[in-house]
Amino acid sequence: MTDSSFQILQALMAAQSSRQAVVLATVVQAKGSVPRRAGAKMLVYEDGRTLGTIGGGEMENRVIQAARETLQTGSPRLISYALVDPQRGDPGVCGGQLEIYLEPFTTPMTVYVIGCGHIGRAVASLAHWLGYRVVVTDDRTELVTPEHIPHADVYLPGNIEEALSAEPITSNTYVVVVTRNIKVDRQVLPKLVNTPAPYIGVMGSKRRWETTRRLLLEDGLAEADLTRFHSPIGLELHAETPEEIALSILAEIVRQRRGQEVAVTAKA
Repeated sequence: MTDSSFQILQALMAAQSSRQAVVLATVVQAKGSVPRRAGAKMLVYEDGRTLGTIGGGEMENRVIQAARETLQTGSPRLISYALVDPQRGDPGVCGGQLEIYLEPFTTPMTVYVIGCGHIGRAVASLAHWLGYRVVVTDDRTELVTPEHIPHADVYLPGNIEEALSAEPITSNTYVVVVTRNIKVDRQVLPKLVNTPAPYIGVMGSKRRWETTRRLLLEDGLAEADLTRFHSPIGLELHAETPEEIALSILAEIVRQRRGQEVAVTAKA
């Protein structure tokens, strides 16, 4: 193993430890005149940053784009490039051919429950049953315990700033905001706008959401920021009990998640 490959594998392990999603791109076959030979590796991060190189130029740019798409599907891919004729769309003129294996290392699918009342507890239980990693947080520290919510993986008592510092939101994090009142939502929601979460659901009636959004606009959020939030949260099931409401919320999360996967697969 070369020094550069060892450095890339160390970075891969570090990314996994810190729950960063990455793709390992490896040249598995090279024929003819090519910039890198079999075994060359590059690590691609979710934001497009890279470590190492598999040849540079237009070909590497295409690999980076394909790697970022792979992170969304979570499925490995084998891609091939001929480096012959840019006029027909080839990404180079070296004259050879490359096959590159893209192996995604994604963060675990997580449901991040903000608010540990009756509904938060029911959401955590159902999300756990469905196989999600479950994170729970509330500023009412007495509620953020295994005794109150037995099916969480991570307990984060305290304010939202402390929770997000201890457990950052990733592109595989589905956020469920089920707090006790508008005042808490007003504190929490601005902290979530710029996260990569694909879903942020906010509990409350249409009337409550209208009041919340008016206050958020007064606080300086833009109309575009408010499109990040799904409210009222959940699919319309005419739910009444905490367990039924949790079912509607997880149904909306599953629809969002599977819909994204279908869209990315169709694009690919």
